[in-house]
Amino acid sequence: MKRYNIKGIFITLFGLLFISTHSYSSDAVIASVNGVPILESQVKTALGKKAYTENNRKVALDNIIDDILVNQAIKNSGISVTNAQVDKVIEDIAASNGLTFGQLLDALDYQGINYQQYRNQIANQLLMSEVRNQAIGKSLEVSHEEVQELGNKLLAQAKELGQEKKATATEYQVRHILLKLTPLLNDTQAKALLTKIRSDILNNKMTFEEAALKYSKDYLSGANGGNLGFAFPETYVPPFARVVLTTPKGKISLPFKTEFGWHILEVTNTRQVDSTKDIYMQEAYQKLVNKQLQDVSKDWVKILRKNADIKYFN
Repeated sequence: MKRYNIKGIFITLFGLLFISTHSYSSDAVIASVNGVPILESQVKTALGKKAYTENNRKVALDNIIDDILVNQAIKNSGISVTNAQVDKVIEDIAASNGLTFGQLLDALDYQGINYQQYRNQIANQLLMSEVRNQAIGKSLEVSHEEVQELGNKLLAQAKELGQEKKATATEYQVRHILLKLTPLLNDTQAKALLTKIRSDILNNKMTFEEAALKYSKDYLSGANGGNLGFAFPETYVPPFARVVLTTPKGKISLPFKTEFGWHILEVTNTRQVDSTKDIYMQEAYQKLVNKQLQDVSKDWVKILRKNADIKYFN
């Protein structure tokens, strides 16, 4: 149920992503990608002010092919992004440049960039990052030893420079009862049973410990009254973490579902702990993952090319 928390991973984007593919009646079709034609004028547009040499033309054409393949992968993935996600990225961009939202709009206007087009570009970048991360994420392997080694190195360097980032965080002591879905126990039945178990605990018909021992299918914690010990919320899967954070101490949550099954939980205690080392371990993990993403991202495009029907016409 525990996992590393990956935040803010983005892959460098193709410079020509989402080049227009509308038709030009006087153009010659010079290539096609899975039936999508590429016109000579698109190559000229991609070249911009660069010299129209054979080498530059080939690079521009290859970039267009890659962009079409990425577009098709995004479309086939069914992934979408919300306005809130786009808003958050734009807010982060403004903040990282020391700008208010109004100042960012002024900067875009000064550069002749339409705001809606800018939002569309951000959305496209988010989509491509998500699709590519999903496609190659399964091949990423970062070992605990690698994280520890780099994390300790980053922490030591920060201390040496007098730049150590001190931090504290809240750990939550949680106990839960888990019901796993089976051919004999569906979602409706599992939720109903947990509702009854919760009611029996609240009405003092049994204790939480007794219920966990009798019903929980997380046998390790169930044998210990459902106790999961102290942990940071982000070490749990997101649906579980959200309930941990929103359930008042001493209260039993309503039944909720995760990838493991149906749960009820109780936050029995909290404590403040020094999380300085954890910050550097997380930073180390993100650095290692980002490096692997950069290393293997080109392979993803190669795979897209290998599986595509690409034709060239003279």
